[in-house]
Amino acid sequence: MNYQSKKQAKTNTQPRLLHWRFMVVSAVVILVFTGLAARAAYIQVIAPDQLIEQGDNRTLRTRTSAVHRGMITDRNGEELAVSVPVQAVWADPKVILQKNALQDERRWHALAEVLGEDAGKVMRDVSDEKRRFVYIQRQVTPAMAEYVEKLDIPGVYLRRESRRYYPTGEVSAQLIGFTNIDDVGIEGIERLFEERLNGTPDTRRIRRDGKGRQVEILAEHQGEDSKDLQLTIDQRVQALAYKEIKKAIQVYDAAAASAVVVDVHTGEILAMVNGPSFNPNNRRGVTAHRIRNRAITDAFEPGSVIKPIAVLSALEFGSADLTTIIDTSPGWMRLGGAIVKDSHSYGKLTLEGIIKHSSNMGTSKLALSVPKTHLIDMYYEMGLVGDTGTNLIGESSGIFHDRSRWSKHELASLSFGYNLTVTPLQLARMYSIIGNGGIKRPLSIVKGEVPAGERVLSEQYARAITAMMEHVLDDDGTAPKARVPGYRVAGKTGTSRKAIAGGYGEEYVNLFAGIAPVSDPQIAVVVLIDEPGGDLYYGGDTAAPVFSEIMAGALQLLNIAPDDKPVSSLIAMHGGARHDS
Repeated sequence: MNYQSKKQAKTNTQPRLLHWRFMVVSAVVILVFTGLAARAAYIQVIAPDQLIEQGDNRTLRTRTSAVHRGMITDRNGEELAVSVPVQAVWADPKVILQKNALQDERRWHALAEVLGEDAGKVMRDVSDEKRRFVYIQRQVTPAMAEYVEKLDIPGVYLRRESRRYYPTGEVSAQLIGFTNIDDVGIEGIERLFEERLNGTPDTRRIRRDGKGRQVEILAEHQGEDSKDLQLTIDQRVQALAYKEIKKAIQVYDAAAASAVVVDVHTGEILAMVNGPSFNPNNRRGVTAHRIRNRAITDAFEPGSVIKPIAVLSALEFGSADLTTIIDTSPGWMRLGGAIVKDSHSYGKLTLEGIIKHSSNMGTSKLALSVPKTHLIDMYYEMGLVGDTGTNLIGESSGIFHDRSRWSKHELASLSFGYNLTVTPLQLARMYSIIGNGGIKRPLSIVKGEVPAGERVLSEQYARAITAMMEHVLDDDGTAPKARVPGYRVAGKTGTSRKAIAGGYGEEYVNLFAGIAPVSDPQIAVVVLIDEPGGDLYYGGDTAAPVFSEIMAGALQLLNIAPDDKPVSSLIAMHGGARHDS
């Protein structure tokens, strides 16, 4: 009886235990599959974007073709900026760590040494396994790239890229500008014509399989080829002008110097140079003032170099003619509460004499003989207000306060180059207008069609003022040192004090602007010497001799025929004048 009771109790307990376990397991299995089904439904139906994105990240790639930056040349095809193929050294930290490449320190030290880097820093940079791409150094030379390849460090690779090279170096540095390490223009012509020079690459979007093989082309886009750029610059004249302003900075102990050469008939800029300059191929340690294109960015009160405007204004208005005599005695006059004066009394002067002797009294009386609006308009017409047409980045339009009321002293000061500031390029435009007989055109830096011009001066008076300025180079004129053997030259000196807070300081700006040959003007040249040191601080002593050398060389390089006496008879005269300087 007892045995049967125990057996019956055991039989009743066992099935209940198995049933409970089965229910638990079944419930768990059902929950798991329900959760998986819900998750699958959520991912594939409700929110599939994330999954698609992850898949695309693994299989989709965009491939681009290499596009080399366009070349910049001068008017004769000489290369001013070219792109050369180079290599970049980069690393994949994940591969480096997987293959324990950092253990071979000897190779890393060799790599750092050839690249001129610190080995410890390089090894730290490639130690982050979360990164898949790290530049070690950009734009390495072919020899360095070959050495890196021979080191054969796992996870260190080479990548093709290009580097901008400037064959003319410091000669054209401020004008051409330069690119950054990604070959994007950031200064000068390189920046101004970035879209034209850089182009866009062909792109192709593809899908690849797990082994990296292309299986499908999804989209293709045709890029735009980069274009070469031809400037109006004549690199021969550019090199000559730079050589002379660099020498002038040393000879006259000047802070800086600039020169501009312009074709008077087309408005094309043949040369634009500045000193001190820099080497665009190695810009380490270069300060901002060396990069600045001073010929277009720096504006100064021009002084006597714009005195021809007062004479032209009186001639055009009719308050004076070519036979007019102006009495400048006693060499000074009071206008309001200020005095206008010459260095000494010149007495009665013709218009030619006013220009030749640079009489402040003469230009002041001529300026006051015409209505204010007529005089002001002449400064606009002669290109001294506003941009010159080049669209160069950083170009200054100068400062001209076209106020509603002008005192007589302000108008008089305007006639001899104060109360306004201009750039050397604006002055070059003014003298090109005079040189081509009174036709005004925008200046250009890119070779192309010559823009139509407009007449702003009568040809008769443009030729007359040119003849007057030729006498500035006489022995008793202000600039005999500007003569050019074999050629008739017309020009004007300018000397002005630099403005400081509250007035004028003791530093000078020296200018000479001129055109040649007088019988048939072809080119205009403007030279600026900023803050000359020593005893020579007049334009006729500093800027004029530099002008002479640049003009003489440019006329010969451009094969422009002489129009004066035989060269041999003038060499002695010119050489003597230069010897005195």
